[in-house]
Amino acid sequence: MGAQVGGAEIIAADAFQIYRGMDIGTAKPSATERTEVPHHLVDVAEPDGAAFTVDDWLRAAEASIASIRARGGLPVVVGGTHLYAKALLDGLFEGPPPDPALRAQLAAMDPAARRAELERIDPAAAARIHPNDSRRTVRALEVFRQTGASLSFHQQQWDRGRARRDVLLVTLEWPVEALNRRINARVRAMMDQGLLEEARGLWRAGRLGPQAREALGYKQLMEHFEGRAALDDAVERIKIETRRFAKNQRTWIRRLRASVSGLALSGEMDPLEAAAAIVRAISDPVLSQGHNSPDCGI
Repeated sequence: MGAQVGGAEIIAADAFQIYRGMDIGTAKPSATERTEVPHHLVDVAEPDGAAFTVDDWLRAAEASIASIRARGGLPVVVGGTHLYAKALLDGLFEGPPPDPALRAQLAAMDPAARRAELERIDPAAAARIHPNDSRRTVRALEVFRQTGASLSFHQQQWDRGRARRDVLLVTLEWPVEALNRRINARVRAMMDQGLLEEARGLWRAGRLGPQAREALGYKQLMEHFEGRAALDDAVERIKIETRRFAKNQRTWIRRLRASVSGLALSGEMDPLEAAAAIVRAISDPVLSQGHNSPDCGI
């Protein structure tokens, strides 16, 4: 990856673009795009390796931001993993370390009983976590059993902690129906581009570890590979789960806007016009809340 003195550089805030080999399903930037504009935190981990945590990403992102700024460049954080963005903006809840024995015990629970316990001890987390998301459910229960307080309670530390003021939050807004049509078209395009073959190759090679196998697209296709779903049904599940994920993203965006200077643009806006609006906003003292112009974009 080449560096551009004084230019913009992208930091990927995507929990699955970090993994090598997971290209089509994560809509990873192409090799040409990465040559034209430097990208950070893409292809930095193996999908069957150790879990890549939010803390791992935050440390690497902060190092990338410092390096880009030292070159006189503009860090632009781009991606759909809003937990990463929230950690970057408000700090990270330092949870208890993983307890392998407790995790194994929780993972062995009946899924319905595990879900019922989460709804009882942490209704806020249950509202955020999909019933089929066993990894995040186990982590929420693990935190509660280790500390006696819910994960949602601990994460309130974000709202009481530091808040960055050197950031301009830029969001794209689409009408829901238009966004859903784009999601459906995107899934079809990914299948045409070879997502089925890419996912099958990773699955056959045993390269999808516990975290990577939760990625949208790969998770549903593995159900097909393992004989638990017909291909057409698996593809339809990708569309449904992606639309649900987009709804969750909209909720995250509303939360982020509550604490960060922002610029909301229409997703249907001409890209050049959108870029010009962002450039103007970066130097707008009103958007920067009376501070120096933001020198990091999300």
